[in-house]
Amino acid sequence: MAMSSLRGESEQGFLDGQFLIAMPNLQAGDFARAVVYICAHSPTGAMGFIINRHQPVSFADVLDHLGMLDEKEAKLMPSELQQLPVLMGGPVETGRGFVLHSDDYASDTSVCVADDVCLTATLDIIRAISQGRGPKRAAMMLGYSGWGPGQLELEIANNGWLNCPSKDDLIFDPMLDTKYERALALLGISQEALSSEAGHA
Repeated sequence: MAMSSLRGESEQGFLDGQFLIAMPNLQAGDFARAVVYICAHSPTGAMGFIINRHQPVSFADVLDHLGMLDEKEAKLMPSELQQLPVLMGGPVETGRGFVLHSDDYASDTSVCVADDVCLTATLDIIRAISQGRGPKRAAMMLGYSGWGPGQLELEIANNGWLNCPSKDDLIFDPMLDTKYERALALLGISQEALSSEAGHA
């Protein structure tokens, strides 16, 4: 699914650039305790990325898989880049890579998601990051999260998700284990209170 198929150049859905925070009743499957950054939302569906779930591979592994990193280059690449986390963006097209990044990098294929957050899904940005020419802040994902027409709205109506404006710092923060709690804190809610409320009609 391409973002261009979800919205026109001037269209913006009410969830664009928002966080979705999984409610306790989504305890099974890919979205348990998930924080999802929504990149595109329209009557034709929605697309976003889980930002708090690791993939068991590193950025160096991805470069090696793509044939973009020889042994000499691997030794020259800073250790923080070699260990750049790769996230599980969602259950759709899990072999495809996407990079959310700050707006100080742009290519012909970059799409502006919010004022200072862009999305690029081409090899150029991966190469630029590996060579130190990439954006100041970036998060790489394999796969994405997608919803068909009306599906996400129904899930929200059925108390599957909370939503709130996103925070760039949280999108790019490598400390994934606490992102769920910190996303809830944006709404002034604790996980304990949320679990308690979910048990009541």
